[in-house]
Amino acid sequence: MVGKICGTGSYVPPHVMDNDDLAKIVDTSDEWIRERTGIGKRHIIEEETTSYMAGQAALRAVEQSGIDPSEIELIIAATSSSDVVFPCAACEVQKTIGAVHAAGYDMNAACTGFVLAFNTAQAYISAGIYKTVLVIGADSMSNLVDWNDRGTCILFGDGAGAVLLRAEEGTPVYMAAHSDGGKGQALTLQSRHRKDWDKESGEESYIYMDGQAVFKFAVRKVPEIIEEVLEKAEMSLEQIDYFVLHQANRRIIEAAAKRLKTDITKFPMNLEEYANTSAATVPILLDEMNREGSLKRGQKIMLAGFGAGLTWAASLFEW
Repeated sequence: MVGKICGTGSYVPPHVMDNDDLAKIVDTSDEWIRERTGIGKRHIIEEETTSYMAGQAALRAVEQSGIDPSEIELIIAATSSSDVVFPCAACEVQKTIGAVHAAGYDMNAACTGFVLAFNTAQAYISAGIYKTVLVIGADSMSNLVDWNDRGTCILFGDGAGAVLLRAEEGTPVYMAAHSDGGKGQALTLQSRHRKDWDKESGEESYIYMDGQAVFKFAVRKVPEIIEEVLEKAEMSLEQIDYFVLHQANRRIIEAAAKRLKTDITKFPMNLEEYANTSAATVPILLDEMNREGSLKRGQKIMLAGFGAGLTWAASLFEW
């Protein structure tokens, strides 16, 4: 059995901050940001929370699927920015959608989170443990960046996406995942609840990123893991209809396509509108593609995520 996507949903806050707005805060410009990242704007929470966005995306996925929420057996929420430590975001989603019979837990693998959660759900379904699983990626990155740091604040936005999987007979899902903790210092965020937090100065910890190191890591490892999954599936690059990659930077996606010698039109992008929403980028893009009619049954879709850890993962499945 495989987990077939029977519903998708997404939510982004209505409040928009474009590059010109950011230029009023830090030394930057619309041209500078677009040239280096491909980002034009980002949606930023006001009253919303991570679990609220996750719940709204989940509601839309469930509505589209036509499945009664009571049939959902498991909820996995990929997030590194839950508004509370516990209860977990997945349990908040359970309450929101009325999935009274579902177990739920959160998974933190930063920007790789949704792809790893998707693979985990597929493993549960393949093993016959669950038949109906809701997988969510949701992050409020605006709470984690230093808005005075031009190197990071221009990159991130907030949002959530969800897919509902239902067990069916079908083509196997092929997957791979890796980590390299030895290079983890390239992208970090220290806990704000550490005992050594400087209470007197009020200093807080924000996202730190070695941009060049992360860029080099991504453009090398994303093509490698895609080729690894294709080898497992005994398929060629030409057989893949879409490569749905984590939306971190246009240059990374273009470089990956170039290394794979594959037409960039197979690499859909929406980061100009949303920026990097961490674990939410892949499911938001899937939902947009699904609702605009780009995805057809039988198409081969490759997901790939990469992020802090360092972690990277991929999944190949039939729509």
